[in-house]
Amino acid sequence: MEFTIRGRHMEVPERLRSAAEDKVTRLARHLEGWDEAEVHFLEERNPRISEKEVCEITLRGHGQILRAKAAAGDPFTAVDRVVDKLAHQVEKVKSRQSRKGHHKRQPVDSADQADGLADVLADGASDDGEEAPGSGRIVKAKQFDLKPMTPEEASMQMEMLGHTFYFFSNADTGAAAVVYRRNDGDVGLIDAT
Repeated sequence: MEFTIRGRHMEVPERLRSAAEDKVTRLARHLEGWDEAEVHFLEERNPRISEKEVCEITLRGHGQILRAKAAAGDPFTAVDRVVDKLAHQVEKVKSRQSRKGHHKRQPVDSADQADGLADVLADGASDDGEEAPGSGRIVKAKQFDLKPMTPEEASMQMEMLGHTFYFFSNADTGAAAVVYRRNDGDVGLIDAT
């Protein structure tokens, strides 16, 4: 597995780097085939926030993207919390694959797809960290390949990423489609004609 470990507003000590890599490696053993792991550390600078150490981990592989984020008073506890969240997600993927018999599915790299739309429609923060005015202008744009998947798979990807929508190519219709979280908690599907 390829690891990328970065820190924002902080230096990542070697002890923390090796602890994060070790825990993610142990987690990934529960479901073989993860290609890439990104670990991002962030130290919040707001004095009102008590749990300033934030860890976000993204796993890519199996045609899936799993992402979790946690905060704590120290970075080692943040890593433990985020690994616990990811363990729950890995178990969901594992049980879903065993129920459907998809052990040898072709991997779908939807990393750019998920990150692209989320960044474009996110909270309006630009790349340099400054808030964009509420004028509704586009501050970031990405392009990506749409990978065919069923609406159920897209819904699962949306849930795993923690997003409120997911843009994909509907394998059933061959058209571009969006699944989204409705206010009543259900999932809606918008399919192009």
